[in-house]
Amino acid sequence: MALADQRRMQDERLARYVREYLYPFHPFYKDLFDKNGVKPEQIKCIDDLRRLPPTSKVDLLPTDEDPERFKKFIQQPTPAALKRAWSLRRKLPLLMQKLRSGPESVKDSLRREFSPCFMTFTTGRSAEPVPFFYSLKDIDNLHETGRRLIDVIGLQPQFRIANLFPYAPHLAFWQVVFAGLEAGMMVLSTGGGRVMGSAGDLRAIGRTRADAILGVPGYIYHLLRRGATEGADLSTVKTVVLGAERVPPGLKTKIRRMLASMGAADVSVFGTYGFTEARMAFAECPTGDPDVYSGYHLYPDLAIFEVIDPKTGEVVPDGESGELVITPLGGRASTVFRYRTGDIARGGIMTEPCPHCGRTVPRITSDLTRESSLKDLNILKLKGTLVNLEDCAQILGDFAEIEEWQIELKKKDDDPHEVDQLVVRVACSDGADHGAMKQRIQDEFRSRIEVSPNTVEFLELEAMLDRIGMEREMKEKRFVDTRPQI
Repeated sequence: MALADQRRMQDERLARYVREYLYPFHPFYKDLFDKNGVKPEQIKCIDDLRRLPPTSKVDLLPTDEDPERFKKFIQQPTPAALKRAWSLRRKLPLLMQKLRSGPESVKDSLRREFSPCFMTFTTGRSAEPVPFFYSLKDIDNLHETGRRLIDVIGLQPQFRIANLFPYAPHLAFWQVVFAGLEAGMMVLSTGGGRVMGSAGDLRAIGRTRADAILGVPGYIYHLLRRGATEGADLSTVKTVVLGAERVPPGLKTKIRRMLASMGAADVSVFGTYGFTEARMAFAECPTGDPDVYSGYHLYPDLAIFEVIDPKTGEVVPDGESGELVITPLGGRASTVFRYRTGDIARGGIMTEPCPHCGRTVPRITSDLTRESSLKDLNILKLKGTLVNLEDCAQILGDFAEIEEWQIELKKKDDDPHEVDQLVVRVACSDGADHGAMKQRIQDEFRSRIEVSPNTVEFLELEAMLDRIGMEREMKEKRFVDTRPQI
C-alpha cells in the first residue's frame, strides 16, 4: 500500500475510533477532550491529534488522592453510552444477533470485546508498576501482531522456538507465547534462567533442537557463553531475537561468534521494540549484512506514531530525531492515546520503502534510547554534563574482551554536596591486559560521550554476575545510581 493510502486509512480509523470508542467510553480521555475544548468529531485526521496534549506515564501513576488511577484508562462502556455513541451501522448487527440468539448472546459479544480478562504490568519505566488490561479483542490483536513479527523476521512455521524471556506478566514473554500459538509453531518457554537456570535452558535448547532462541540480550549472551565453555551443541540455531532493551552492534557480533563456536553458522540476530502501554511489539527484518539495521517495521492499521521535540512537544518532520508518541487505533480495555513513550528515536521515522524487504510500511530507526537513560552529571561543580547511559552500554558492548559490565553513578566520598562520579566495572576474558583495557575504556568514553570514567574496576566474572543479579533479577542491574538525594 502506498504511503498516501496508508495515511488515508489511518485518518479514517482514527476518526471512527475516537468517535465510537475512545470519547464515549474512556474516563480519562473524555475528561481530557472536554478540558481542552475538543469535540470528538474534530479529530478527522492525524494532524488533528495536535489539538490534544500528549499524555505520559505520569498520568498513569497512582497518587494519594487516586491510588487506583489506572482504572481511568480502562474503557467502560454502559448500555446508555453504547446507544448514544454507536451509529445504526454499528448497532444493527447486534440487533440482528439479539433477534436470532437472544439478549444474552449480545451481552456475551460485548463482554468479549470490552471486559478485561488478562493483565500485564509496566516494568523498568516507573517506580510503581502499572497494570494494563486486555479484553479478548485485545488478545486477538496480540495474536495478529505476533504473526506479523514472525513474518517480518522470517521465522519458518516448522521452526522450534526457545522462549527465554522471564516468566512474568510482561509483554515480551506473552507476545512470544501468542505469536507461537497464532502460527502453530512449537514454542518451549523456559522462564529465562530464574526457573530452570542456565544449565536447564541449555539442555532444553539442545534436546528440542531449537531453530530460534528469543530473550533478553544480557541473559542470552550469558547463556551462550556458558554453552561455549561447556562445549554445548547449538548447531540447529538459525535465529536469535532480542527484546526488552537496546542491543549494541558489538553484542550482536559476540552472539554470532559464540554460536559459531557451537556449530551454528550464518545466524541472524534481530532486535525488537515493544512496551507494555502499546500492547504490541515491532521487529527488524533480515538485511543480509549483520552490521546493518533495517529499523522496526510498524503496523499502520493498528497504531499511529508521531515524533515530537521532547522539550516543546511539537511534532518534528519525518526523519528527524525526537521522542516517539503512540496512538493505538483498535485497543479496548486499557488504552492510551497520544502517549509519550519516553523513547528517543535518533533518525525518527523512515517512510520510504524498506531497502531490505521491500515493505512499504513506515519504520522506526533502530537507534533508540530511553529518556530515563539521560543523566545530568555534575562532573565539575560549575555545570552539569548530560550523559546517555545507553551510549555507555554501547561502548562497553563493542569491546570483544568485556564479558560483563556495570555502571554506577555516585557522589565523591558519598557526600551529597560533592561532585558526581562515574564508576565502570568490567569482567574481562582471560588474558586481557587490565592496564591497556582501562586506558582504552577511558579513551573511548572521552571520545564518544566526552566524559571519562573516574574509576574503572576489574572484577572476576562470577563476582560480576552476582553483582548484576544474573539469573536472579528480572532484568540485570546494569546501571546503578547511588547518589543520595538532597
